Amino acid sequence: MWLPLLGLLLGFAIGVLAGWEVPDEYSNYLSIAILAAFDTLIGGWRAHLQGTYDELVFITGFFFNILLATTLTFLGVHLGVDLYLAAVFAFGVRLFQNIAIIRRLWLAEWAERRQNREKS
Repeated sequence: MWLPLLGLLLGFAIGVLAGWEVPDEYSNYLSIAILAAFDTLIGGWRAHLQGTYDELVFITGFFFNILLATTLTFLGVHLGVDLYLAAVFAFGVRLFQNIAIIRRLWLAEWAERRQNREKS
């Protein structure tokens, strides 16, 4: 559990300290790719807590979500339509659903521990 967090923190630190700038024409692609990756990470965390985590599903979902989101953004840019908003909406809804499930799992675990303490 700590290794993904360490990688996230390391990547964030490298990104901040390197001082790289993303050109404006690529900012939509980068933002939607980050959102897709974040959706996959939160989904993987939820699956881990539920005991249904599968590494193959996680890896394929990670790359497929990023590929689909960037393809929608690419098509939208060339058609003059903001298609990336469809991906933003879909990933946003999934993020909130996964976070709500994680919160419920933590609450159930906390309530169970509390009951066990009261019994003993």
